[in-house]
Order: sequence, then C-alpha cells, then structure tokens
Amino acid sequence: MTIGIDIGTTAVKAVAADEDGQVAARTRIPHRLRVPAPDRLEHDADEAWRQGPLTALSELRRPDAKAVTVTAMVPSLTAVDDQGRPRTPGLLYGDGRGRSTDGPAASFLSGEAVEFLSWTVGEAPDAHGYWPATAVANHALAGAPIVDNSTASTAYPLFDGNGWSASVCAECGTTPETMPRVETMGTAAGQVRDTEAVLGAGAVDAVCEQLVAGADEDGDVLVMCGTTLIVWVTVGEFREVPGLWTLPHPRSGKFQIGGPSNAGGLFLGWVDRLVADGGEIEPGRVPVWSPYLRGERVPLHDPDRRGVLDGLNLTHDGASVRRAAFEASGFVVRQLIEMSGMRASRVVATGGGTRVAPWMQAIADATGLPVSVSGVAEGAALGAAFLGRVALGLESSVTDAARWATVERVVEPDPAWRAAVDDRYGRFCELTQRDD
Repeated sequence: MTIGIDIGTTAVKAVAADEDGQVAARTRIPHRLRVPAPDRLEHDADEAWRQGPLTALSELRRPDAKAVTVTAMVPSLTAVDDQGRPRTPGLLYGDGRGRSTDGPAASFLSGEAVEFLSWTVGEAPDAHGYWPATAVANHALAGAPIVDNSTASTAYPLFDGNGWSASVCAECGTTPETMPRVETMGTAAGQVRDTEAVLGAGAVDAVCEQLVAGADEDGDVLVMCGTTLIVWVTVGEFREVPGLWTLPHPRSGKFQIGGPSNAGGLFLGWVDRLVADGGEIEPGRVPVWSPYLRGERVPLHDPDRRGVLDGLNLTHDGASVRRAAFEASGFVVRQLIEMSGMRASRVVATGGGTRVAPWMQAIADATGLPVSVSGVAEGAALGAAFLGRVALGLESSVTDAARWATVERVVEPDPAWRAAVDDRYGRFCELTQRDD
C-alpha cells in the first residue's frame, strides 16, 4: 500500500492504493482559496500546505502504507521560519505578484517563480527559507524540505537544471541555501515521521495525473478538469505550435501539445455561484461565454483578458448561462485540439471535475468526441502513490503506471446539439479574436 497526497487549489486530496492501483482509502481536506484582489490568488500556506497534508495522512488511517509521496500545483511559494511554518501568503500560479517585468506574457511562460521569490523575500527578508507547497508539506511529514526535480524545473531560471541559481537568488535578495533540497522524481527522499514509510519524491500534479490517465496513443486528448483546465494532445513527433506548449510525453518517442487554461473549475464555480438554478434548456437557447475572468494562459498568454457573456436574450435563464459556461470550457479544449494539428480520436477526462456530469457532456458536445471518464477522480494523488512504488524499488519504470488507468464511463456527444454547438463555437472564436 502506498499513499499519494495532492495539494490542489481548493483542497488536499489523498488516496491509498494497492499494487494494482485499486484505491483502498481516500480523503479530501478543503481549504480556502483567497482572492484579495482581481489579480491575486493565494492560500493560507499553513492551512493548505502544512496542516492539510498532515490531516489527510491521519484521516486515511493506513499504518500499513510503505511510502508517502506529495504532489502539488505549480508554481507556488511562501516564506517559512526555522520550524517550517509559513510566514507569508502562499502565492499561486497566475498571481499578479508573479508578473514579470519583461511584459505580461512572461508571467505565463517563464520567470513567475523568480518574481514570487523576489516579492516574498521583500516581505520576509529574514525568513529561514523560501519554499513551494511540496517542500512545506514534505517538511511537515518528514522533517525535510524536499522538492522533486520536476517541480523545481518549472521555476527556471531560478532552478537551472543542476541546482538553484546563485545569481538569480542574489538578484532576489537571498541565497540558494534558503531554497529546498531537490531530489529526483520517484526516489526515496526520507522517512515519514513516526512511521516506517518512505517519503517519495513526487512530481508536478499534472505529470502525476498523466502517468495514470492512459492517454498514451496518438490522437488521445488528456483533459484535466480541475480548478485549472489542462489540455494535452498526444502526438508521435515533436512539433511547435505558436501559443501552445510542447513537452515530452511520459512514453518514449511521444510528445504532448497544449497547456493550461483558466476556463476550468475556478471559472465554472464562479458562474455556478452567480446564477440561479434553471429548468430544461434547448440546444438553440444558450449564449456564449468568453471565459477569461482572470486572463488566459494557453494559447492567448494574456493575464489582462476578461470575461464576456455574448448573445443574451429574454429566453435565457440560469440553466442556459450555466450550460454556456460548460460549453466555453469545451470550446477551449476544441480550440487547442484544432491548433495542435492532430486528428483527435477521443478525450480522456481526469480530475475532480469529472464528477460534474454537465461538464463532461459539454466537452463531448463541444469537441464531437467521446469522453472517457477516468475511474479515479483523484488522478494526481493516484499518480503520486505510484511514484511511491517507484521509490520503494517495486516498479522499474514510471511508464508502467499506465496499467493503473481505468475508465468509469464513456460520454458520447449528443447529435441533437451538434449544429447549435458548432454555431456557438464559431462565435466563441470570433470573441477570442475580437479581444486581441
């Protein structure tokens, strides 16, 4: 039995899994997402990054676990005292304090972690350390501020592949000694306090989720339905597409094209709180959302973009506006697929949002593709649990995690909605271009 702990934007999720990836125990510890200003996004880092993982491990009640591995969203950063307790807000991806001085696009491409460090050092110049969420959690669990090389690499140029850059740290007002220790993904990095369990070095949450998703064939589209919407199209060769990211796929010789979008659960939750419940909706009676309340990451790279609701009329009610929000998320998926140039065959949906049936149906309708819904909603935590097995020497390759992939159900596109949805997708694309 191994345990994976995922520090997410709105909750810590944890699972205990056996050698076949069967989940024997799971828990979810909610925490507050603070938005003190339109361009800010932060956690109470002590609540979310330190107490949350400790509570999750306790609530799983699995003394038989042989390894515990932590994953988290990136980038993130807080200042800590000599006991590893956070002293400043936990800064999260997309927060305006990560905006690079090189221009607005840079905050979504590189340098965000550098700006986070610069701001945090300014707030707490005498701090013992400056750690991301994973390091805070690992210190709470095992007494050592460990971060995996996958997470550290997202901080480039602060982390240059070999270590923390002394020159960049100096520019931010600190030294590499205040940064966490970096260990290779899937290695044994310590021992969990008061147990015999190994602390495994994890990976970025999106990497962990992908390991156990099973979206490994050319044309598979992995859609991670969390607070952030993340879309990866699997391709068999390297290709560059302006506006999109191209990264190596866990399977050798394959690549993935796409990236993160703000048209995920944070946007959908806001719409849900905004509108009242409605009744039945018809295919032709839905407006169109441009869903960028907090700017957009891929493919627009524009943190100043804002939301638009287009085409409202007196026939629309809360149900119509809510359906439009789900469609907007699906339209982003379709847009990234089309930009990738790959002929897609299916969508593999993972993450907590897979429990929201209207979201899954809207993605199917918007893309015209069947949506295979993952059998384990806590995909990042499950992937981290697999990395715990790697750390124990029980697995020879991270690609073997594909055997843990399961499908709960397949959602087919509704033919009755196709013409109306296609029309709204055209309007969505026009809104996107109009906002440029």
